[in-house]
Amino acid sequence: MKFLKLALVAAAASVAMGGAAMAQDEAGLKLSYNVGVASDYIFRGISNTNTKGQVFGGVDATYGIGYAGVWTSNVDFGTPNPDQEIDVYAGVKPTVGPVNLDLGVIYYGYTKDKNGAPGSYSYTEVKAAASTAVGPATVGAAFYYSPEFPGEGGEALYYELNGSAPIGEKLTLSGAVGRQEVDVSNYFGGASDSYVTWNAGVTAAITDHVSADIRYSDTNKSDYGSIYHATVTASLKVAF
Repeated sequence: MKFLKLALVAAAASVAMGGAAMAQDEAGLKLSYNVGVASDYIFRGISNTNTKGQVFGGVDATYGIGYAGVWTSNVDFGTPNPDQEIDVYAGVKPTVGPVNLDLGVIYYGYTKDKNGAPGSYSYTEVKAAASTAVGPATVGAAFYYSPEFPGEGGEALYYELNGSAPIGEKLTLSGAVGRQEVDVSNYFGGASDSYVTWNAGVTAAITDHVSADIRYSDTNKSDYGSIYHATVTASLKVAF
């Protein structure tokens, strides 16, 4: 586990430095925008809006293989604060043979948070993902490592296998199976907590800029409360 964590950090750092230079030779700066609504905000199988609706939006910039962006959504963790999530992320997407890589860093920030104090929701993750085409389908794997999870949690690792395949001209079937592991020794003295999550759904390209998604998601921790329960989420997204 320790070796994997160090490898993820080292890989992201080395490729980011090398990728920044290679990006200078690629296409120029491009900006894209997205806004949308959903019946729930499901993140790794858990509702981040307390099973209520979601409104979200973001801005992304790409330059060669490099990218950066900002994304925001309302949240509801059952407490008065925070009520808004603001994510900032950056990374590179190089290609090695038939494999597409995505190496980056994500900061999950929350309004009216405690700024790193005990009970804070904000945290940072390092991301390493890879995908490749298998016939008309795409299969991939992703790893996310955080040195300090929200609240008083310690190190955390999330990893998943995912895939997608077109079904017709405007429909795409996709799904993923993942596992979240968190060191909670600060709470339970050397213990760790984990759960498994999975999802499957269909995305429809209504126009070149508008898409709709219907997705089933669940976890193996439904006894933890309603935010872990199986749910079907509908969303509509506009990207331009």
